Amino acid sequence: MLLDTASLYFRAYFGVPESMKSPDGQPVNAVRGLLDFIARLVQDHRPDQLVACMDADWRPQWRVDLIPSYKTHRLAAEPAEDGEEEIPDTLSPQVPVIEQVLDALGIARVGSPGYEADDVIGTLTARAAGPVQIVTGDRDLFQLVDDARRVTVLYPVKGVGQLQVTDDRLLREKYGVDGASYADLAALRGDASDGLPGAKGIGEKTAAQLLHMYGDLGGIRAAALDPDSKLTPARRKNLLDGSGYLDVAPTVVRVATDCPLPAYDPALPAEPLDPMTLEDLSTRWNLGSSLERVLAALALPPAEA
Repeated sequence: MLLDTASLYFRAYFGVPESMKSPDGQPVNAVRGLLDFIARLVQDHRPDQLVACMDADWRPQWRVDLIPSYKTHRLAAEPAEDGEEEIPDTLSPQVPVIEQVLDALGIARVGSPGYEADDVIGTLTARAAGPVQIVTGDRDLFQLVDDARRVTVLYPVKGVGQLQVTDDRLLREKYGVDGASYADLAALRGDASDGLPGAKGIGEKTAAQLLHMYGDLGGIRAAALDPDSKLTPARRKNLLDGSGYLDVAPTVVRVATDCPLPAYDPALPAEPLDPMTLEDLSTRWNLGSSLERVLAALALPPAEA
């Protein structure tokens, strides 16, 4: 099981009231919410391995070099010199606490300099023999879905108690493509939330239709250059006008599958790695029942094969 950790703690932050505080009055809603998520995921799905994938760089320069608008809207109106993402003031101080608690529990926490958590997930998925469950609220990771390799995305509908199990069948029903074609669809339609303009005039349904007709983005672009293809003049023009964007969009949209990773132990711990530190953290941050639920879930016997 691979966690898109930032996606989950953002959801926890906005789903758990800020009245959840440490003894000295600091909000710990994201910390406790994430712990509750992990407890529920382990209890319900019983993975034998669990990795919390981290954003070492949420806006890698190599992606910005290709598409300068990539995630620009997520920068502060007057960004700090280090280009930090604008996030709620009461969330940012909780992230180091999350990292400390995961480390004390012994849950693997993996990032890669110059890469996003998505890329870490892509790399770990490529290495895995399967099955793999990816827990994320980010549709971009639908591109990793692969029935043959038993790779699914667990997409939160309501917390993590109600998850959409995303496989190739569901993707075909909802988007008209399977996981292998999802990145091409995403590149064509664009994504305003990530600063990706897409090809003008080509939305999700049209992109799926074109992929069905021509196989992949390369086939679609070849059809745009072929005067005898069945493309309408308007679509042909939009595709040709968008050539500069379409040259680079696939590299930006597709997650990396070969980013360098540090040594880590993905085995799900049956008990905390550093119980004394964990006890100190629990007292310092009032982790209470949320931490107790995680520890109870980790102590469950392994799921039957």
